[in-house]
Amino acid sequence: MMLDIGVVVIYLAAMLLLGWYGMRRAQTHEDYLVAGRNLGPGLYMGTMAATVLGGASTVGTVRLGYTYGLSGFWLCGTLGLGIIVLNRVLAKPLLKLRIFTVTQILERRFSAGAKHVSALVMMAYALMLAATSVIAIGTVMEVLFDLPFWLAVVVGGGVVAVYSALGGMWSLTLTDIVQFVIKTVGLMFVLLPICLLRVGGWDELVARLPAASFDLTTIGWSTIITYFVIYFLGILIGQEIWQRVFTARDERVARVAGTAAGLYCIVYGLVGALIGMTAQVLLPGLANANNAFAAIVQSQLPEGIRGLVIAAALAAMMSTASATMLATATVLAEDLLPALRGGRSFKDLRVHRVITLLAALSAVGIALVVDDVLSALTCAYNLLVGGMLVPLLGAIYWRRATTAGAIASMLLGCAAAIVFMVKDGLAANSPIYAALAASAASFVLISLMGRASAPYRQSAAAPADAD
Repeated sequence: MMLDIGVVVIYLAAMLLLGWYGMRRAQTHEDYLVAGRNLGPGLYMGTMAATVLGGASTVGTVRLGYTYGLSGFWLCGTLGLGIIVLNRVLAKPLLKLRIFTVTQILERRFSAGAKHVSALVMMAYALMLAATSVIAIGTVMEVLFDLPFWLAVVVGGGVVAVYSALGGMWSLTLTDIVQFVIKTVGLMFVLLPICLLRVGGWDELVARLPAASFDLTTIGWSTIITYFVIYFLGILIGQEIWQRVFTARDERVARVAGTAAGLYCIVYGLVGALIGMTAQVLLPGLANANNAFAAIVQSQLPEGIRGLVIAAALAAMMSTASATMLATATVLAEDLLPALRGGRSFKDLRVHRVITLLAALSAVGIALVVDDVLSALTCAYNLLVGGMLVPLLGAIYWRRATTAGAIASMLLGCAAAIVFMVKDGLAANSPIYAALAASAASFVLISLMGRASAPYRQSAAAPADAD
């Protein structure tokens, strides 16, 4: 166990060192938020894939594989397809805008008020998504190192908070690349082959599991469709993903490297589901399927190798945690706090570091009171898609849309999501459909009752002067 702990400590120290190095590279406001808009294909592909595949994608997919078999891959599969569509269809117009947040799109079509309401929705989504990865970090460290859950959350989340705040997007990019390599090696080339070997090979896995475990629809069509509605559409409008798109050097980098990242996500989902299936054979009857990943790592891997795989899991979780922490801080610094300063944004990097640190610590706080990664992930995407999808599409494609319609759509969509999550539970499919129905109906009806806003402006607005 001491060797495993040593490997993980070295990994955590390396993340802090890379965060410090990223701080030296972040010399301007644009460097801190979007890495100077200058990433090439290698860095872009690695950071995009690392951002999408976090704690819920890793721990959650293994859990789904344990419970449903190969069809558990759909969680990562829909995320990967969303990344492909985003980079092949939307990246080109997004890069021309030279903006920092999703919500600035709404300001160009509607008003500052619409931006502020949407920024609150986006912050709630990003904070909850950050919390899911911090929860996953805590879950793994709790099981493997026998730590109290609160201490595991504070230690793991605290490391992410520090390196995220130090160098912003440059720190995240550098740590993401290392995390991408570690989790690829640890999960795809170490954990899965060893688990299959412990089972007795592929033929033995097939023989010991029911045929339904190898059916891609066992999880249920309603769940698959809901994953598309929540995760595929959520990827298209998530702040942490758009912020990665804004880092690309040009449209070709986004299109080619982004497609590669999406394909990687799909493969990652298949690997995670297969690991869960081997856990079903080796560790049947687990009291809590959420612990399937940690349990199989602890029981099946030798010391040292176990530490590498733990580091790989933490890499997946930390990459998404850091991305969503910075996304929260960016929305706060670019969209909400300037409203209190007469529209002036912050250029001082010290201010951005403080805001990022506070956002990160808030995510750690949420993680201490929420304990289910898939439920927290679903809650985050219900709020995002239910509140933001309709007004964003309307801002771009519907000439008759109005500011009042957009604001009502966001508020009622989020309210419906919350009501149905409380009524039917976080795992239910009804919240997202109720939210989209309320959002679409209010957007159309209230817009038709008023005067249409000016058409969407493609050109970038001049940035406001700032201190």
